[in-house]
This record gives sequence, structure tokens and C-alpha cells, in this order.
Amino acid sequence: MDDFLVKFFPVVERHKNQSTKDQDYCKYDNQKLTAFTSSLYLAGLVASFGASGVTRRFGRRPSILFGGFSFLIGAALNAAAVNLPMLILGRIMLGVGIGFGNQAVPLYLSEMAPAKLRGGLNIMFQFAINIGILAANLINYGTAKIKPWGWRLSLGLAAVPAALMFVGGLFLPETSNSLIERGHLEKGRALLVKVRGTTNVDAEFEDMVDASKKANEVKHPFRNILKKRNRPQLVMATFIPFFQQLTGINAIMFYAPVLFKTIGFGGDASLYSAVITGAVNALAIFVSIFAVDRLGRRILFLQAGVQMFISQMVIGIILGEKFGGSKQMSKDFGVFVVIVICIYVAGFAWSWGPLGWLVPSEIFPLETRSAGQSITVSVNLFFTFVIAQSFLAMLCHFKYGIFLFFAGWVVVMSIFVYLFLPETKSVPIEEMINVWRKHWFWKQIIPAIDLYNGDEKLDWHFQSKDYAENQTVQLSGSGFNKEHM
Repeated sequence: MDDFLVKFFPVVERHKNQSTKDQDYCKYDNQKLTAFTSSLYLAGLVASFGASGVTRRFGRRPSILFGGFSFLIGAALNAAAVNLPMLILGRIMLGVGIGFGNQAVPLYLSEMAPAKLRGGLNIMFQFAINIGILAANLINYGTAKIKPWGWRLSLGLAAVPAALMFVGGLFLPETSNSLIERGHLEKGRALLVKVRGTTNVDAEFEDMVDASKKANEVKHPFRNILKKRNRPQLVMATFIPFFQQLTGINAIMFYAPVLFKTIGFGGDASLYSAVITGAVNALAIFVSIFAVDRLGRRILFLQAGVQMFISQMVIGIILGEKFGGSKQMSKDFGVFVVIVICIYVAGFAWSWGPLGWLVPSEIFPLETRSAGQSITVSVNLFFTFVIAQSFLAMLCHFKYGIFLFFAGWVVVMSIFVYLFLPETKSVPIEEMINVWRKHWFWKQIIPAIDLYNGDEKLDWHFQSKDYAENQTVQLSGSGFNKEHM
């Protein structure tokens, strides 16, 4: 918004009205402007580590409440900002809210949901994020017409969902898993009966008690996750969120108005186009909701990879031929670019968007699940920060090549999925280890069977052909060692 730029980023406001060959792609290349956007994600990255400990030791509900409270402070600071430091401080507080929210809310949902609904609710979490993006675009479109303080209303309205999160959190019960993990067995069972609507919860309750005992026995989950038997899960928890950011989606969703202004759309038209892409992003996720448990994860990843690659190549070629310097894009080509961007956004919305969170959340064994989720969230937020901080500079230097850059990464990530990600559809989490053992690559790395010495799981490839590949052997006795076999 012009009023916002004049107050906080006057250099950007002056550059955006210039139209020279060197400035067409560089009007918004300003590190202070990108710091305003990306500081939120760096703060979220740092906060997620603290949130993990709070969520584990004190419960999911306190983390949700703290996240909502931090959001409220951030919204107030941004709406009342009188200088850039105050503005960025507000963004940092919003980032703290994101760190706690991303850590606690998905965990809360997964623990409260019946097992048969867990996958769908996981994707609905991403759907809720997409609705938030659409709402933000609509609010920006409306408040841009309010001069000169519309930007304050836009930033301040973040307090509305923050208040809902905080006040709603006051009425939430703690999850049974958290209560049991912290020693409140009777309260945990009573809540489970209430949530499930039946007294026939003995089997689920016992599973929770056993799982909590095993989880509490693991003193160093981050150390355990580095062991050889967890290598495929660690690779996926690192590379999937890394690739998710290199699809280029956040660059487009963060800077859609800037992007559309860059290619010649007016202020209102650029915001309107951003609303369209936000709506496509919100609606396309229903494809994933209905297909992920029917067709599987891999086919959605691979189909969308082809779709996103073609879309980005087409956008890059059009911008290279029809825009820049003395070339001004016609309205027809501008509309076509928006359509192709929507096709790209739709592909992401039913693949890397929801599956980038779903797959890492379902592949870890219980003893490393919390550590694995923390790694996924941290990697995601870190590269979100990197892309947000660097996109405008990349747009300035790469020009139309920015889309070809991301298209190249889509090829790399699609090959990665094809070669290294097995299908996890309909596989119980407790049996996920067998999926890796049957995979052409990972079976060469992880142990063929699991051996236990009391409570300690050992890394060992048992070579005897007398045992099936997926057999688990339980050995007890303080004198056990591998030589006894």
C-alpha cells in the first residue's frame, strides 16, 4: 500500500514509480522491506524450539494460549507502529505465535482425533492456513481503499483470529495423551471417555499408557534420531520441508501483489489477482483431502510436479518475451499469466502444501516423533525465512529467470520423491518401519530386524535367513550381547 510504503519504506515508494530497463524487476528490492516480511519466520524458527519443551512438559493447551497471546501483542504493535523497529518487533511477536501454534495445534488435533480421521484433519489444518491467506488478501484488498490509515487496520485485524485462538484456548481441555504422559492417568482416561463418547476405551487407553512409558524412557530423542535405523525418516524430515519452500509457492503467495504490480497491473488489479490465487489455493486442497487416502501420496507429488514445472516454464517464457525494458505486457497476456499462476498454485495446494506436513508427521516411530516434528517445523521455517528474505533480490537479478529457477527445483524434488519416498497410504504408524525395509534403497541402510536389550533398541543387521525381513526379536537378560547369536 502506498501510504504504508511512504511511512516506512520511502525508497521503495520512489522506485516503484520508475520504469526503466534496470528497474522493472527491481522496484521492490529492499532489504528492510524483506526484513519486515521474513523476520516473522526467523522468530518462528527460534520460538519452535522453546515451544517443543513447553508442549511436552506443560501440555498442548498452554502452548496454544501463549501462541494466541503473542499474536495479540504482535497485532497491537504493528497497528500502532510509528517507526520500522516497532513494526519489525510486532512481526517478531507474530513469529513467536507461529512457532508455538505450529508446534501445539497440529499435535493437539492429531491426539484428539479418532485414528480413522487423523489424516483428513491433518490436511484440514493446511486448509485452515489457506483460508487465512485468502482472508488476508481480501482484507488487504478492502483496506487499501482507506486512506491514509488502511494499512493500520489491515495489520491490526490480525488481533481477531489471535483473540479467537486465545479465548478459545481457555475452554479447551488438555489432550489425554498429554495428561497421561505427565502422570494424570485418571484424568486422561476420563477425558478419553468424554471425547470418544463411549466407555469402551480400554484398548486405546492402554496403548496411550504404553506409548507414554516408552516415550518417557527416551532421554535424548534428538540423539536417537541420528542413528542409522532412523536415517530415512531423518532425510525425509529434512528434505521434504526444504523442497516445499523451493517449489516457489511462498515467494508467490508472499509477494503476489508485488509480483502482479511488477508485470504491469495497477494497485487494485494486483490485489484482486492475489485474491484469486488465494481462493484457488484454498479450494484446490479439497482434491488432496479426497484423493490422498484413495490414490496415495506419491501420485499426488508426481502429478503436481509435472503441473508446476510446466506452469513455471510457461510463466518464465512469457515474461521473457513480453515484459521488461521497453516491452509492456498486454492485458490479454497479463490475464493469461494470472491463469497459469493459478494452475501452478492449484498443483501445489493438492500436493506439496498438505503432504509436506502430512508425510513427515506419519513416518516417525514413537520414540523420535517429537524430535522429528521439531526438525520438520524448524527446517520449514528456516527456508521460509530464506526465501522470504531473498525473493525480491532474486526477482531483481534473475528477472523472469526466477520462475525457471524454481522450475528446475521442481524437477529435482520430483525425482527425489520418485526414487526415495515409498508409498505410506493406509500404513499404520507402528508398521511404517517395514515400508522402509522393503524399499529398494533404504533396505540397504536400516537394520533388517529390530533387536531389543531390555528397553534399548539396537542397530544390527541380522543375517540369518531363518528370520523374515520384518521380524522383530525380543531378547531379555542383562547378559545379552550380539555374540550370543
